[in-house]
Amino acid sequence: MSLLSLEGIIPPVPTIFNDNGEFDSKGMGVFIDRLLESDVDGLLFLGSAGEFSQLTNAVRKQVAEFCVKKVAGRKPVIIGTGACGTSEVIELSEHAASIGADAVIVVNPYYSTMSEDRLYKHYRTISESISLPLVIYNFPALTGQDLSPSLIKRLAVDCPNIIGIKDTVDCISHIRDLILQVKSVRKNFKIICGFDEYLLTTLMLGGDGAIPGTSNFAPEITCGIYKAFKNNDMESLKTLLPRLSVLSQLYTLDMPFSWLLKEAIRHTGSNIPTGVASPATEPDEEVKQKFKEILAQAGL
Repeated sequence: MSLLSLEGIIPPVPTIFNDNGEFDSKGMGVFIDRLLESDVDGLLFLGSAGEFSQLTNAVRKQVAEFCVKKVAGRKPVIIGTGACGTSEVIELSEHAASIGADAVIVVNPYYSTMSEDRLYKHYRTISESISLPLVIYNFPALTGQDLSPSLIKRLAVDCPNIIGIKDTVDCISHIRDLILQVKSVRKNFKIICGFDEYLLTTLMLGGDGAIPGTSNFAPEITCGIYKAFKNNDMESLKTLLPRLSVLSQLYTLDMPFSWLLKEAIRHTGSNIPTGVASPATEPDEEVKQKFKEILAQAGL
C-alpha cells in the first residue's frame, strides 16, 4: 500500500499490556514483527482495538513512538489521534508527525453531540492545522453520532489532505452511499470498511479495503479475500468467506473484545501477554470456552 492510496488490509493493532495493565514493549515488538512478515498493507495503532480511550495522552505518545520506531518504514503506519477536543487532536496529530507516522485517523468527538456544521469545522480545522494525511473514523455505535455521507462529501471536497474514511457502521447501505456520493466528486477518496464481513461487498461496490480486527491473528483470511477479489478467484472466496463469517462472531462475545483479540493472537502463535487497559478485564470461563469453539470452527 502506498500511503496515499490507503488500500487493502490494514489491521487495527491492539496495544500489548502486561497483567498489571502497563505497556509491554517486548510483547508489542514481537507482535509487530509478526504483522510485518504478513501480507497486510499497513498498520493502524491506537484505534479502538488499541484501547486508546482508556489511555492517558502520555501513554498514547509512548506507544506511538515505540510502534513507529519499531516498524521503521517497512509498512505505512497510521496513528489514532481522536479526542473530544479539537486542540487535543491537533496536539496528538502533531506528535504523530514529529515521530514519523504516515497518517492519522480521527474518530469524531464522543459524549457531546455536535451539529454537522460543528463536526465539519472540527475536521476542517484539524486538516488545516496538521501536516499528515487524515483518515476520518466513523463508529456511531461507540461515539453516539453518525457521520453522514453528505458531511463526508463536503469534507472530501474542501479538505485535500483528508484522504479517506474508515466506516464502522453495521449497515452496508451506509458504505454504499459513501462510495456513490463521495467518489462522484473525488475519485481518489478512499472508503474502508471497519466490519470484517463487509470487506468483499465494500470492494464489489467500489470501495478500497478494510481495517479488520481478525487480520491481527488470521491475516491469511482477509488478505486472501482481498487478493482473491483482485484476481477474480471465486474458489478462494468460497473457502475464505465462511471462515471470516465464523470469526466475526468474536466481536459480540464480550464488550470490549480487547482480551479476546489478544488471546487470539497468542493462540495463533505470538508469545504475548494478554493484559487489558482498565476498566476492561479478562472475560469469564463461559466466554473463553465459546471463544475457543469459534476459533476451532474457523480452523485456527
